[in-house]
Amino acid sequence: MAELLEIKGLDVSFFTRLGSICAVRNASITVKPGEVLGIVGESGAGKSTIGNAIINLIEPPGKITNGEILFQDKNLRTLNENEMLNIRGQKIGMIFQDPQTSLNPVRTIGAQLLETINSTKELFGKLAYQNAIDLLKSVGIEQPEARMKAYPHQFSGGMRQRVVIALALAGDPDLIIADEPTTALDVSTQAQILDLIKALCVERQLGVIIVTHDIGVVSNIADRVAVMYGGSIVETGGVKKILSSPDHHYTKSLLAAVPRGDVKIKRFAAIDYIEGAAQFHKRIAVAEHWLGERLTDKKSEIAIVITDLNKRFVLKKALFKQNRIYNQAVKDVSFSIKTGETFGLVGESGSGKSTVARLVAGLLSIDRGSVKIFDKEIANKPQDKQVLAVQRELQMIFQDPFSSLNAKMSVEDIITEPIRYYKTAKSKDELNQIANDLLDHVGLGKKALYKYPHEFSGGQRQRISIARALAARPKILICDEPTSSLDVSVQAHILNLLKDLQEELKLTMLFISHDLPVIRQMCDRVAVMRYGSICEIAETNDLFNTPKNAYSKHLLGLMPKIHTLLSKTI
Repeated sequence: MAELLEIKGLDVSFFTRLGSICAVRNASITVKPGEVLGIVGESGAGKSTIGNAIINLIEPPGKITNGEILFQDKNLRTLNENEMLNIRGQKIGMIFQDPQTSLNPVRTIGAQLLETINSTKELFGKLAYQNAIDLLKSVGIEQPEARMKAYPHQFSGGMRQRVVIALALAGDPDLIIADEPTTALDVSTQAQILDLIKALCVERQLGVIIVTHDIGVVSNIADRVAVMYGGSIVETGGVKKILSSPDHHYTKSLLAAVPRGDVKIKRFAAIDYIEGAAQFHKRIAVAEHWLGERLTDKKSEIAIVITDLNKRFVLKKALFKQNRIYNQAVKDVSFSIKTGETFGLVGESGSGKSTVARLVAGLLSIDRGSVKIFDKEIANKPQDKQVLAVQRELQMIFQDPFSSLNAKMSVEDIITEPIRYYKTAKSKDELNQIANDLLDHVGLGKKALYKYPHEFSGGQRQRISIARALAARPKILICDEPTSSLDVSVQAHILNLLKDLQEELKLTMLFISHDLPVIRQMCDRVAVMRYGSICEIAETNDLFNTPKNAYSKHLLGLMPKIHTLLSKTI
């Protein structure tokens, strides 16, 4: 079969005042019609740069310095910008990572679809409208006529991603480039999106390039895989061959760090390729450390008790209560967490997981029910001094470390703010020493103190978030999707760090994630949530091996069976 796309010896460099940086080095790949090629690697490996180079969207000061990009036997590097405009959308479609930012929030879905159809197909009026309806139907959006009038914020994450796929298909392209198309999606929505892309690939004989850091995505959808490290493609081959018996040392290390869904292991395999990884191996004697000063505090054997917890949000306001429309986000939720236990919450987007976390943390008011932390009732008592003292025992690590860190504050100010607030340091010297110790403990080192959040990678920012949470010397950590969107190697280091901290500090953790293999590795017990209610609570191994609830079985059935391919590697 003739190649749809062939890239030969591609080099991409970024030229700065301090010199040039080679982002892609001598990269060569091919894609056939009806084939899915997965490009995997860590952040900064050059995956997205290859995708952008194909459609000539390398932003200055970046530049393609060498190589050929042959699409349908036409060298795209010889085309001018006007000629490339006819390629983008009409011949090559792009699915971007974040559908929320790639859709215009102030325009309806219909307006954005029609604009794309007008420009790529030159269809107008009723023909364009019908084409838009057909596109929405083809990507599985129900009631497309009504949805044409809706705005992006009125769609779930999975529905927005379907709209982005519809936009990419609007020009009837022959090649689709999907850049992290399932990042931060729950397992159910991810499975739907991948099935949709694969079905469209077969039905339309599209060539598809999936750019991702998620090995599970590659195992589910790709026919072939290209592994990237440091701007170079280190290995290419069939998906079964690469995942079961890779040749390159980096590929072996990358696959070894993937959380397994079939068995529980004590520790994640670490990859020492990432900056600062060696510092993770340095252990601190916490029992003799500032963090461990309160280890001798006597606490209840039960850290958290939640009884009949309820929370609803107003979707439509009205003067009269009977005319208001509500969303019951949490309904009669009850569970308890033992001191020193890691308790997991899983479920699809909108199931109420994060709402429960925010209710426990006191970030949302409770409509009805009880929340006790170490036997102290905290529900809706924000000014109670005893409650404030108890809430100090609990800190939260949020999903997005960039938005949860103040961009205008240095790392030193971010970490020391809780210490100053709770007045737990006796002097400025002690304050500085504590900040230094915390950064050492999370593997960043003292040099990070005077930098700002934007100067760090996603994994490093998450480590800063963990250090800030530890600064209050908590007994309970609430982790809300703490490794979402992180590379598998960075994820392994963050999860190992949390395991170490829990063991050394006897922390209690409420761990929320849509990543089922991560839940299996991190949690002692798990609660499965759906539509705001708990379907099942069980020991982790019992849940994964013999789930009782039908929905739990459905959810676990969607988990990528990557471990069957990795068995020879790990």
